[in-house]
Amino acid sequence: MKRFLRDNGIGLGFGLAFLVVLVAQSFAGWAAFNQQQISDHLGEIGYFDYLTSASFAVDVSENWQSEYLQFSLYIAALVWLVQRGSPDSKKVEHVGVGSDEDERLGRFAEVDSPGPVHAGGWRLRLYSNSLVLVMGGIFFLSWFVQSVTGNAAFNAEQLASLQRPQSWLEYLASADFWNRTFQNWQSELLAVGSMSVLAIYLRQRGSPESKDVGAPHSETGS
Repeated sequence: MKRFLRDNGIGLGFGLAFLVVLVAQSFAGWAAFNQQQISDHLGEIGYFDYLTSASFAVDVSENWQSEYLQFSLYIAALVWLVQRGSPDSKKVEHVGVGSDEDERLGRFAEVDSPGPVHAGGWRLRLYSNSLVLVMGGIFFLSWFVQSVTGNAAFNAEQLASLQRPQSWLEYLASADFWNRTFQNWQSELLAVGSMSVLAIYLRQRGSPESKDVGAPHSETGS
């Protein structure tokens, strides 16, 4: 058990932290929602009613889509973009998809390489891009969920104010949808870009996301 916990510390640790924070968000969001209900002279709702509400769903999904957008773009962009001195970047001369030798494909494949590597053909082409395809798929799915639940939450506010609700297509073109979207995207892009640049000059001893403390600033992809 100790070895299992040690070998899976990142997945287990962040998974547990995610659940704790999600539960905390649900209680905080429930309290905030009911405060707004009281301000609008409407009735409070129960906790489990809030968990199934569009208000909670849109708050969760809009953050998920921005996070998966961040990593999808980062995974794909770093095939072709480099940052001299950054540990997250490939070496400047290694721009591109890499050779079969670099990627351990074809005659360079190892005995325990994944099955699609040995199968070749379309299976290999699909597997070669599987990470960004899955991450991008989760992004688009969560973005779609955000649009649907955001529309429902927006229309609930419209009806409470005795105003006309909007259709889903109208909501997609609305300022509310794009405000929710852009305020998340800009923060994710800023965080990724600043991380890559700051890691050129700053260090965190023992972290694989940092260069060795004694590494020169110009060392790339270490």
